[in-house]
Amino acid sequence: MRVTSPVPHKKARIEIIPLIDVMFFLLASFMMVSLSQVHMKGIKVNLPTGASGETQSKRDYISVSVDSNGNPYFDKQMVTYEALTSILGKVHQENPDAKVFVRGDRDTVHGNVIRVLDILRSQGFYKIAFEIKSQAAAGVPSAGTTGP
Repeated sequence: MRVTSPVPHKKARIEIIPLIDVMFFLLASFMMVSLSQVHMKGIKVNLPTGASGETQSKRDYISVSVDSNGNPYFDKQMVTYEALTSILGKVHQENPDAKVFVRGDRDTVHGNVIRVLDILRSQGFYKIAFEIKSQAAAGVPSAGTTGP
């Protein structure tokens, strides 16, 4: 004789919808954290603002900076113009297609940035971008809008 239980027997179920929600939350969190970790290679300079700036990828690039006193920097290391020439020559031999970001302080003399540009061109670099601060990031209203 078979005796049945008064408690109804239910099959076990695994609910995956809460698991999917948790996984999407973790994915979004990791993406936001990874995007907020920007690796800055150059020194801190006061960049000028520009209306036509574009955001570009900064992977596998070289950063050459000029501070307000006209001192050149390769990545974050202060060098002389002669040492910058030799360093860039070595880098060009290793990676001739490297991109170069030139960062010039807003208060530096224009001739210092042009001198760095001449050194880059003489060493064979032709993929050169000037790094600026966008007007939106600087808090400057665009040309078509009026201030408060």
